[in-house]
Amino acid sequence: MAKKKLAVLFGGQSGEHEVSLMSAKSIINNLDKDKYEIYMIGITKKGEWYLYKGDVEKIETGEWEKEGIPATMGASTKYRGIITFEDEKNGFYPIDVVFPVLHGPNGEDGTIQGLLELLDIPYVGANVLSSALCMDKVFTKRIFKEAGLPTPDFVVVYRKEIEDLEAIKKKVEHLGYPCFVKPANLGSSVGITKVHNEEELPGALKLAAKYDRKLLIERGIDAREIECSVLGNENPQASIAGEIVPSNEFYDYNAKYFDGGKSLLLIPAPLPDEKMEEVRQLAIKAYKALDLRGMARVDFLMDRNTGTLYLNEVNTIPGFTKISMYPKLWEVSGKPYSILLDELINLATESYNEKCREW
Repeated sequence: MAKKKLAVLFGGQSGEHEVSLMSAKSIINNLDKDKYEIYMIGITKKGEWYLYKGDVEKIETGEWEKEGIPATMGASTKYRGIITFEDEKNGFYPIDVVFPVLHGPNGEDGTIQGLLELLDIPYVGANVLSSALCMDKVFTKRIFKEAGLPTPDFVVVYRKEIEDLEAIKKKVEHLGYPCFVKPANLGSSVGITKVHNEEELPGALKLAAKYDRKLLIERGIDAREIECSVLGNENPQASIAGEIVPSNEFYDYNAKYFDGGKSLLLIPAPLPDEKMEEVRQLAIKAYKALDLRGMARVDFLMDRNTGTLYLNEVNTIPGFTKISMYPKLWEVSGKPYSILLDELINLATESYNEKCREW
């Protein structure tokens, strides 16, 4: 059987560039080389595209950029794939499916998905609209509310408004303190601050405004952080849930990736059976409400005092690093990493074929 030609797309121009490199390295190392002919395509922080043929280990360090061949992706009536430009000679590599491993804006927000739709190339994960909705935390929460799903109360402010601090203080009065200030469009907890009082609000707003023009201010909940992985197209499945016990006050960027393993990942989460099932069912409901495909990690906040579950956010391209919850939850649920990758690639082809099907 011929190998499937798979392009792994990594890097990107978001604040999560480095996380993408770690995820891509992990994915490539766990792909079955007997099943896939793998093409590594990296995007630099400047937006330059390269086909990389070197050592996988150099992806995480950033050294791949020095060895990359300038490239782009294109299509004609006959071919779709990677076009390279080197020494005034063009090369072409046909591609069967793309695995985007681009966290954050310009990758997880529907932009890359839109490009791949235009090129008519199957790809892993959510479509353009669902990707965009999940990337924007404000729209995600509005979908939750429309679907009758629980999520913490919130208000929205814009970068141009943050100079009028008194107006914002009045706007968030009903939320109380602590609250969380977040860029609306980013992941990996980049730019998020837990605000304990009014005095901390200006700094939190300025930090979040570095990353986005739209900011989300959300009611703080004394909560346990619960996560659940979902896999599938029309009939999604939910993994067992896990719990994160962060090394910092909340699971911020440093606690996620650079705390030397001090944050605890409890798999399965220590929950009663009925609460575990509630998490799994809510995860699937959120997945369906957002019309997702392929994969997502659904993040919850569970009130420590009442046990009430709140949907926090949905990640359509979750982390795939060696410590990431998405593959870990599936591994404990009975799907080893390499099998999980196979299923995701097959789901991408299934979704593409369904879209092209004539009725």
